[in-house]
Amino acid sequence: MTTPANLPADLPPAPELTEPLAQWHRLHVRMLIVRPLNESIAMLVPIFVLLFTGDGEKWRLIASGATVGAILVFSFLLWRTTKYRITDDQVELHTGLLTRKQLSVPRDRIRTVDLTSKPGHRVFGLSAVRIGTGQQDVPGTDGLTLDAVTSEEAERLRVLLLQKTVQPQWTGGEAVEAAPPAPSEMISQLDLKWLKFAPLSLSGLVAIGAVFGVLSNYADDLGLDVVHDLWGWLFDHPSFSLIGGFVVALVVLGLVLSVPLYVLQFWNYRLTREPDGTLRVQRGLLTTRSVSVEEQRLRGVDIQEPLLVRAGKGAKAVAVTTGLGSKGESNLLLPPAPLAVAHQVSRDVLRVEDDPTTRKLRRHPFAALRRSLFRHIVPWVVIAVALAIWAPSWAWPIPALILPFSALVGWDNYRSLGNALDPRYLVTRNGSLVRSTVALQRTGIIGWRIQRSFFQRRSGLLTVGATTAAGAGIYRVTDVGESEGLALADEAVPDLLRPFLVTDGG
Repeated sequence: MTTPANLPADLPPAPELTEPLAQWHRLHVRMLIVRPLNESIAMLVPIFVLLFTGDGEKWRLIASGATVGAILVFSFLLWRTTKYRITDDQVELHTGLLTRKQLSVPRDRIRTVDLTSKPGHRVFGLSAVRIGTGQQDVPGTDGLTLDAVTSEEAERLRVLLLQKTVQPQWTGGEAVEAAPPAPSEMISQLDLKWLKFAPLSLSGLVAIGAVFGVLSNYADDLGLDVVHDLWGWLFDHPSFSLIGGFVVALVVLGLVLSVPLYVLQFWNYRLTREPDGTLRVQRGLLTTRSVSVEEQRLRGVDIQEPLLVRAGKGAKAVAVTTGLGSKGESNLLLPPAPLAVAHQVSRDVLRVEDDPTTRKLRRHPFAALRRSLFRHIVPWVVIAVALAIWAPSWAWPIPALILPFSALVGWDNYRSLGNALDPRYLVTRNGSLVRSTVALQRTGIIGWRIQRSFFQRRSGLLTVGATTAAGAGIYRVTDVGESEGLALADEAVPDLLRPFLVTDGG
């Protein structure tokens, strides 16, 4: 990458629709207000601590003012030292004051464009544009982020960067009027009836845990050993009624919080197929997010059914695509919703008449049930015995009470195991607490990973992993019979595994 010489000291703001993008530009000047606004929201707790702790009022005011001033100065320096441009071949971003960073992303490596607008962005009509390449081997190398540009410019960049073959036409500095875009095809959108799945997703309990962790850290910083004192008191005064009441209160609070959290995350959810050949997911109430992925990068769909959501006949759908990992919410196609809707989304996204994840799956050998029960029961037995020997007398019944539930999970885990071959897809299902049914394009499989532990060898089982450049990178057929697993791999991608197989006459 070459660095252009003689860059002017004062660069123009983010380009208008009629200005070529090959020139260097700054982020929008409103960033000077938006970034401190977003940062101040995250810094509310530290600022609160500074204001109401300390030895004197003067010290508190100086520390609070210094914190706010540091945010403002940092935002100005970041805006002043950040430049970007888009050429025919790549997207370039230069940023940094003491340490200069020069990032570039080849346009033919762009896999996703993610538009995010936090509350501060939305007030001033701005968006952050994250350009993803799917190269996540080294932290910080997965694309770059333009924070912030106008919402109109962000939308234009989304179309421009994903439509690599369509270049803007300029004549004498003026843009040629383009034909009106074709309408988007609606695949799915939010139905308020889906809110019944919010309490089943346990998102409220996750939020409580996150808030508790943050408050505990700040309490430790202030020298308040609240958590330590609480646990010490519980150990000194054990009471099953107190513990039961605490658990019930925690569950009730989680159920109450889960619905507003669902609304915050998935309000205005829309899944559309765009005329530029991309799938676009838009969602969010306070912070809006729009993720676009190219359909040609799609390698399959993962239907995920958390235990309670599955009990309510619900599921969520996740894209298996290059450029997005398997974790996080970037690859989400459908939030928790009825299972029938998840299969409908899978059919429409894959452009098939029958969703491959609904195919009848081949059961795994009975030996897989023994392994599943062993893995789920034995650890709790060991814990119960250890607590009975070294812990207070009231401790060991807790893991003992968990044993029946753990045995049910082990049985359900075996019942969930299965695999099938579709003319175009390999289908595999695993898991109990979160049952995952993956339909992976057979043409997207680039290798096989065969794993056999000591106990699997004794049971005549193995785990066959289909490796791919998309999603989690490997999707496993767990605890399948030896001959069935190898035959499945050979049939799914003929000749890929066959040279490594040894026949009886070989």
